Amino acid sequence: MRSLVVVLLVTLSASGVGQQRSGLLGTSTEDKVLKSLPRTILDSDLKAALGGSFRLSDYSGDVLVVNLWASWCAPCRVQVASLVKMQEQLRAQGVKVIVLSTENPDRSAEGVLDSIREYEVNYQFGWAPSEVSATLMQGRDAIPQTLVISRSGLIVKRFVGFNPKDTPPQLELAIQEALNDKGGFPEQH
Repeated sequence: MRSLVVVLLVTLSASGVGQQRSGLLGTSTEDKVLKSLPRTILDSDLKAALGGSFRLSDYSGDVLVVNLWASWCAPCRVQVASLVKMQEQLRAQGVKVIVLSTENPDRSAEGVLDSIREYEVNYQFGWAPSEVSATLMQGRDAIPQTLVISRSGLIVKRFVGFNPKDTPPQLELAIQEALNDKGGFPEQH
């Protein structure tokens, strides 16, 4: 019986089943479906937390660290401090952190603004409309999710969850890989 449980746990772990539910795992998964950002996602108007709007395509030529977030998500809130530090350290290299709340902007604005003030957020913070978050999450319902996107729009790595010890160094490796890609977002005709 004990070996059956071990085999089952190993099988579930290898298939990623445990990664979908717990936001604390912080493991990366290879993106099997979405390999690059579609033009519809790049050009979607995203509501900025501090007013106005922006598009991911505004950051063509930069390495993007796109984090899907919610104010009620404890691991998301824990991750904010490491994202602030990362943006501070890597901005000069062309790395831009963008956090997108998956929540309704009307209902979550106060919580988002409180987080921005509390953690002294130094990066773009906004909301992802449901079609944008659904496309980026690719059926994975756990948050936080972090995508490292190269200068040419390729998704280098996807992280599901956040582990304060393991995720930051893995994220840094993925960012270095993305920085090696010198192209801009591909033109689509």
